[in-house]
Order: sequence, then C-alpha cells, then structure tokens
Amino acid sequence: MDAYLLLITFLAIVIVILGVSWFKWHAFISLLVASMFLAIFSGMSLDKIVTAYETGVGGVLGHLVGILALGTILGEMLSKSGAGIQIANYFIKMFGEKKLPWAMFFSGFIIGIPVFFEVGILILLPLVISIQKASKQNILLIALPAIAGLSIVHGIVPPHPGAIAAIGIYNANLGKVLLYSLIIAIPAGILGGPLFAKWVNKRVTPEGEPKLIQVEDVSQSKMPSAGISFLTILMPVILMVLGTAAPYLRVPKLVEKIFAFIGSPLIALLLSCFFAYYFLGFRQGMDRKLVKKFTEECLLPVGSIILIIGAGGGFKQILIDSGVGDVIARMAGHLSLSPLVLAFLIAALIRIATGSATVALTTAAGIISPVIAHTTSINLELLVIATGAGSLIFSHVNDAGFWMVKEYLGLSIKETFKTWTVLETILSLAGFAGALILNMFL
Repeated sequence: MDAYLLLITFLAIVIVILGVSWFKWHAFISLLVASMFLAIFSGMSLDKIVTAYETGVGGVLGHLVGILALGTILGEMLSKSGAGIQIANYFIKMFGEKKLPWAMFFSGFIIGIPVFFEVGILILLPLVISIQKASKQNILLIALPAIAGLSIVHGIVPPHPGAIAAIGIYNANLGKVLLYSLIIAIPAGILGGPLFAKWVNKRVTPEGEPKLIQVEDVSQSKMPSAGISFLTILMPVILMVLGTAAPYLRVPKLVEKIFAFIGSPLIALLLSCFFAYYFLGFRQGMDRKLVKKFTEECLLPVGSIILIIGAGGGFKQILIDSGVGDVIARMAGHLSLSPLVLAFLIAALIRIATGSATVALTTAAGIISPVIAHTTSINLELLVIATGAGSLIFSHVNDAGFWMVKEYLGLSIKETFKTWTVLETILSLAGFAGALILNMFL
C-alpha cells in the first residue's frame, strides 16, 4: 500500500508538469486535475475530497490573498512613480554593478527576518525589476540572491512560524536557535544566492519577462526623492519589526496591542499603500482617477496567481489527507540514524510530498520529539536548524513559493526548476552541513 501511494503521488506530480508544459493547460487546471487524480486513486472517501481540497485552498489563500493584492499595489506605485528606479540607481552607484548580487542578498536577508517569505518577495520584486532595467543584466543575477536571503531566513531563523513551532516541540532555547541559525544562514545563503546566481545566469537566460509588475520609465524631475522611495519600500518592514518587538517593549498593554495590530503583514501593507498613494502619487502630481486606474490595472493579473497558489494549497492538503506524508514519515522512522540526520531526512521527504516548509518542519519535529525524549546528548537548538534545513529542500509544483517565483519573474516551468528548485536544494544542504559542522564543536 505504501509503495502504491508513492507511485500515485509521483504520477500526480507528472500530471501537473505535463499539463502545463505539454497540454498547455493553465497551472490552476493542472493542479486541480492532479489533486482529484491523487485523491480518487489513493482511496479517499468521495464525500471528503472536495472538502479537503477547499480546506487546503482556504488555508493558503486566507493568509495570502490580501497580502498579494496589497503588495502588488505597493509594487505598482513604486513602479509608476519612478521610486523603484531611484532606489535602483542608488544601489548601482553605491555598490557598482559587480557587487549587485551581494547587495540584493543582504537586502533579502535583512528584510526576510521580520516578514514572511511571500511578503518579502512582494517588497523586493519591484526593486529587483528596477535594478534589472537600469543595469541591463540577467534578472536571475539580481533576483536569485534576494530570494535566497528571504528563503534561508524563512526556513531556519525565528520568529518564523516553522522554527518557533519546532522550538516549542523540542523545548529548545530560542535565543540559542536565533544565534546558531544566523551563523549557519549567512554562509548557506551566500552559497545559494550570489554564488549560485553568478553560475546559473551564464547558463539560463529566461525566455519570458516579468509581467505582473511593470517598471516604467519616468523622467528624473517627476521622481520622488531617494529618501521617500526607500521609506516607502521599508515601511512595511519597519511596521512588522515594530509588531514583532511589541511584546518586548516596556509600553502599556493597549500600545502593545496597537503595535502588534499595525505590525501584522496585512495592516502593515495597507498602511504602506496609503503612504505610497500620497507620497508617490498625489505629491508627484497624480490625481485620484490615475491612482485608481493604476490600482485596477495591477490587480487584474493577480487573479491568475491567486488561483495557482490556491490550487497548490489544495494539492498540498490532498497529499496530507491521503496519507502520503505519514507513509514518508514511517519510512524514514525505520532508519537507524543520528537524530539530526533523521530530522533532516523526514522534514525533506515531507517537504517534497506536501510542498509546505512549515508543515514539513512541524510534522518532522512531532515525529522526532519522542525519539529524543530519553536522550541527553542531543543539541536541541541544532536539531531545530537541521529540521528547518530539511524543510527547504527541492521546492516543486506543490509549493506556493514555486509558483510565486515562476509567475513574478516570468519564468517557464523548466527555468523555475533549473533556478528556484536548485537554489532551495542548495540552501537546504548547506544549512544541514552547517548544523553538522557546528554540532562537532558544541
């Protein structure tokens, strides 16, 4: 039965890939068909299939739909006003073209600490496209380091939800996890970001172009200042940092609740959009009709990516409810390995099966927790990091991040596998190697 479930899962993933690349179906249709195929042939009860699928769609879109819309509006205002070009020109002057991948990596790394991966992409992408337009370089050279910075932080650094959940399950020390994860994340991110981007940009040239965010030419006299441009792009980050720091500030309870509210990704982006409407729109001479027109124009293409990401969430839920995640966990559990290696392998297999880094991290931690209950020699903090590293490996068609990167960078499925999937696997293996090396000295 276990081998049969794995075969059906493999065939479902093949359906997604062939549907998009050969039959030329929309990715939403491919994912929906693959989900139904897996659900029916895995033996799920017919009356539960649609409910499970809808639960998966709602689970991912409930968190993302508002963030995607607001992030796209913010990106559009940065583009139409010329603020993105201002920031791009500043970076090019500061770092020079040869060091741009490094500048983008550290931008992604720093922005990624307080924000979710999906939010970070939407904050950084207008900047990436502006720099690419100004420098005329392969977009992969600029985009991949920024995405690598976001992803490695999302996978192993608290306060991201997967890492926080694993810390609670393993009863690890949060402060030590934060310290060790930063030590490991920087070299892993450099390997998967600037170094990999320099190698791959000579071998992959995207055939398409980013379409969801258009960066247009604006005369220098009509552009906002570099200061306002930076403040606009950093405003959601500042608000989210404030929200994260709220419990540790010595302020009245009401003020703490207000900070936490305005620091939630949805509200931080909403406030940032109004900030952009005024400082990048009205103050630059745009009227209300023009601002409304830009908003409506940029939201139309978002419908497609929302459908794709929602369908990815539905596919993930079918994978979980059909028992594929449990099969993989049992297979890995039979191996007699070090808890660090076992945690990495179980998280990696669940990640490949379900597409969710957070699900992989929390599920693997739950499986490993009883294994280490009577062991005293395990470094629990590095166990959190090893599990997080496993949860990043081999992102593919059942991962919302795969489709976000593909759609926002204008890549084909094949190009996304060659770039994003490889990048995630490098981050995963490098993070795991870092945990093993550190474990030798602690």
